[in-house]
Amino acid sequence: MTNAYSDTLKGSVMNIETNGNVKDKHLLIAIDQTENSKHAVLYVAEFLGGFPGFKVTLLSIIQEPEEDFFENEQEQGVWTKNKQEETNRMLENYRQVLIQSGFPEEKVGIKLCIGDAKSLSEMILSFQCNMNCCTVVVGRHHKSKTEEFLFGSISNQLIHEANNCTVWVVE
Repeated sequence: MTNAYSDTLKGSVMNIETNGNVKDKHLLIAIDQTENSKHAVLYVAEFLGGFPGFKVTLLSIIQEPEEDFFENEQEQGVWTKNKQEETNRMLENYRQVLIQSGFPEEKVGIKLCIGDAKSLSEMILSFQCNMNCCTVVVGRHHKSKTEEFLFGSISNQLIHEANNCTVWVVE
């Protein structure tokens, strides 16, 4: 049995495309090599795995050290190649976790980016905007008050700078 209220509720919950099809909600999970990122992926897998109407992109950003960190360009190239291979393995492993939790294979993507001078939070929000993601998911990194003061908190910056999206910070 439907009524005007339930029809209004359904319309507000679903994201309807102009052709009448339901558009998937797009989540961006920003991950790195930490346990906190693993917790974020597992949270999304447990919370949304198997439910229709969602797609996920796993994003990892490799921030290269300054050029003077390396003795030469060849050393920098080897470091970058190794880091990309390691990160791609991690992304694929997390992709498989999401697929095994019930996300359709075609609705779980991966994105690897080599960082530039921008802050990580700016880069994450740039991807969120370009991919039209409704939610950004990150793991919470535990920092001392001094570290947070000196280096900032990515999750805190995301919470304060995000526009037109939700930010989930997973403990």
